[in-house]
Amino acid sequence: MRIGVFVCQCGTNIAATVATDRVVEAARAMLGVIHAESIQYTCSDPGQRAIIDAIQQKDLTRVVMAGCSPRMHETTFRRAVQRGGMNPFMLEMVNIREHCSWIHPDIDQGTLKAIDLVRKGVARVRRQAPLSGSTVPVTRAALVIGGGVAGIQAALDMADAGIPVTLVEKGPTIGGNMARLDKTFPTLDCSSCILTPRMVEVKNHDNIKLIVNAEVDQVRGHIGSFEVDIRRKATCVIEQKCTGCMICQEKCPSRAPDEFNAGMGESKAISIAFPQAVPLVAGLRKEHCRQFVKGRCGVCQKVCPADAIDYEQEDEIVSGAFGAVVVATGYDLYDWTGSYPTYGMGRYPDVITSMQYERLLSASGPTGGHVRRPSDGAEPQQVVFISCIGSRDESVGRPQCCSVGCMYTAKQAILTKEHIPDSQSYIFYIDIRAAGKGYDEFSRRAQTEFGALYIRGRVGKIYPRGGKLIVMGTDTLAGEQVEIEADLVVLATGLTAARGAGELARKLNISYDGYEFFTEGHPKLKPVETNTGGVFLAGACQGPKDIPATVAQASAAAAKVIGLLSRGELETSPVVAAVDRNRCVGCFKCRDVCPYGAVEQEQLPGGRAVAHVIDSLCQGCGLCNVACPPSTISLKGYTDNQLIAEVVEVLR
Repeated sequence: MRIGVFVCQCGTNIAATVATDRVVEAARAMLGVIHAESIQYTCSDPGQRAIIDAIQQKDLTRVVMAGCSPRMHETTFRRAVQRGGMNPFMLEMVNIREHCSWIHPDIDQGTLKAIDLVRKGVARVRRQAPLSGSTVPVTRAALVIGGGVAGIQAALDMADAGIPVTLVEKGPTIGGNMARLDKTFPTLDCSSCILTPRMVEVKNHDNIKLIVNAEVDQVRGHIGSFEVDIRRKATCVIEQKCTGCMICQEKCPSRAPDEFNAGMGESKAISIAFPQAVPLVAGLRKEHCRQFVKGRCGVCQKVCPADAIDYEQEDEIVSGAFGAVVVATGYDLYDWTGSYPTYGMGRYPDVITSMQYERLLSASGPTGGHVRRPSDGAEPQQVVFISCIGSRDESVGRPQCCSVGCMYTAKQAILTKEHIPDSQSYIFYIDIRAAGKGYDEFSRRAQTEFGALYIRGRVGKIYPRGGKLIVMGTDTLAGEQVEIEADLVVLATGLTAARGAGELARKLNISYDGYEFFTEGHPKLKPVETNTGGVFLAGACQGPKDIPATVAQASAAAAKVIGLLSRGELETSPVVAAVDRNRCVGCFKCRDVCPYGAVEQEQLPGGRAVAHVIDSLCQGCGLCNVACPPSTISLKGYTDNQLIAEVVEVLR
């Protein structure tokens, strides 16, 4: 056994609070260590070359790399030791940066802890055995979850590369939130003009299968070979027969909220979301339909010329095999009505959200693009915009920036002036965040060319008086109270994760943060990957972002999938669970807890049933190890003997 220990200084990241020369000196005295050295940057080319040279010159059989988190560079160093002629899994990484130097300001304490961590790593690697993986075939197909601009872009990029794509959208049409926008900043080009051709391209693409009114029900398998059950919800309309003639919508006597127009106006119980919807197919909402609420009506079925109405339709499960999954579930808008009592909590009809105002501005909206007050239909002259509703606000538990609020508020102020030339817009803001290309110039245009008055400060209260809304706030720059008589108040609500994001994350076995935005594999090195191989992120499901950033991330995710599925087969990780069949009692608690379905029942000669791990499905999470009562399951590379040896070294 010939162990080499390499201690990274990481510039001053580690060396500032860890005396790496003392760690090297201590390592040389540890059992089995025949070489130890300190390197300024081990991840650099000279650093990796030093490790390779030491392996070859001193015939090392094991390596302990003391530096940053293995999450950052474990793959880097495994490749390095492999180039040196060693099995890549004879490497142990010890985190003396995040776990030591970054949290210990005292150099003596930091050094002593680093020595303990290295000692622990040496004890573990002494009991390491060479590991090797197997290869599994790759299913050359991709699943995209979410049909907004991110899902559309990712699907088209992959389909254009020749990969069969299934695009699943939970709503009745693709397009997402972008389809509800009037114009986009900073160019003020028509949102529908940009998006609608892409939506049609998705529908007509030979390599894309579009499934709307559907959600992912269950996910099994692993990178390169996922099996997914998709639940297609019953809408009482046969999609293949519907021609989009809208006769059913015209004749339907039942009213329903207009979800596409953000609740501005009413729709029908059976309707098509908007004229450019893809697919152009009606959908029936049972909770608003007289046929289901009162048990009698049937008008839509009677008038449908295509015989497309089926009241007996039930949910359908569609199953598919995919090599990779792109999650593009987008965002929802913060529901402010329960959190801002001083703004009326939804009681005042002329206090609306930015998305509702967007629909008033749109020519396809409920007022045909004529801005009108919801209360009386009058044209507003004084419009007050209030930024950061449900974002950058600790009082409502939403401290993060929504990323786009400053810009879409400036856009709406500009559009207000275009629609109503003699109007005046007021914008209450905390500060202006306009970091994108052309964004700062755009926000300045709102002030200089279109006369929007920016007031730095919070609004304390909104209340009605004499047919107006009184907006009371503070101008922190002038140091005085402000009171404005407004005809219309627009709340710039923040972006939140899409409803059901946490549940979907659990089905996919990916991580999410406290706000249910999905967590990327690494914020710098893996911004579109997740902690589960083969699952990628695109767009605002990962965090608030604007349209250009969303499209860029979608294309990045697509590129990752294209690279993955271009291979004929994948090498699996050898860090998988293994069962000692002689000691297994056949309780199958391991099978019950396995999130990947990797444990099956095996019948031994004589009739005894034991657990068996399917290597290609196992992801090495370790849950089965913990659940096994007699401890007959071990994780290769993380055996009980190795972990006990580490604990013993720490307690010495």
